[in-house]
Amino acid sequence: MRTLRFAVAGLTTATMLTTLSLDATSAVAATTVASCQSQIASLEKTSGSLTIATDNPGYTPWFVNNKPTNGKGYESAVGYAIAKTLGVAKKNVKWVTEAFDNSYAPGAKNFDFDLNEISYTADRAKAVDLSVSYYDVQQSIVALKGSAITKKHTPAELKTYKYGDQIGTTGLAFINNQIMPTTPARVYSTLDAAVAALQSHQIDAIVIDTPSGQYMASAQIVNKKGKSLATQVGQFPSTGEHYSALLQKGSKLTACVNAAIAQLNSNGTIAKLQKKWLNIYTSVPKIKP
Repeated sequence: MRTLRFAVAGLTTATMLTTLSLDATSAVAATTVASCQSQIASLEKTSGSLTIATDNPGYTPWFVNNKPTNGKGYESAVGYAIAKTLGVAKKNVKWVTEAFDNSYAPGAKNFDFDLNEISYTADRAKAVDLSVSYYDVQQSIVALKGSAITKKHTPAELKTYKYGDQIGTTGLAFINNQIMPTTPARVYSTLDAAVAALQSHQIDAIVIDTPSGQYMASAQIVNKKGKSLATQVGQFPSTGEHYSALLQKGSKLTACVNAAIAQLNSNGTIAKLQKKWLNIYTSVPKIKP
């Protein structure tokens, strides 16, 4: 449930989606993992302890059994992988609770970095530091089982359907800017209203990030017996939206977290962890807008 709630809370318009700034990218190149390892104690909030934050509860597949400390689940595993890369032993990693909506508020933080499915946006980056990507977010199509779009979804065919989405979301922006349907998308004040429109056949499909779409299709749009009525038709290539580690604005540790994630990407660790923990998302068929 947290995945859907958080993803909706973090959705933004397409104009707010952006890649990391040039300064952040330059910092990754200028900072080496070796230099970070040699000074990590002086960069931590509490010397000798790397403090990682996330919300409570934490749900599968991001965490397992709501225990970030067990190293199971994608974000738990990524947290420990970053720590190891920076030369911090698992026993010296401490997890604390930070509510999602509070994490990107300006001000001092009581943690070194936060892993909580936090999408990078330009607005958030004004108040906090946001790392390079540790998970690229794709948009996906959710539709009712048996509807035409489940089998007919070439780029040309996708333009012929009626879409609906919540106002101000990346899903709505994707519909308008990437799919560009012949019939304007219907805009709803809430995601629940869009779901209701889908179930009543007022629209053919909703576009939403893949993790939220998986929950929507499997657990939200169900009959009285709990049987799923919807399906995740497919997911599109990422347009740049991604999850970032969040740090206090101006944190001395930001460049090192970026360097660590960059190394984990280049040496294949991120890909291996995604294959292990996020198969429920990575296995969704790829389609083109």
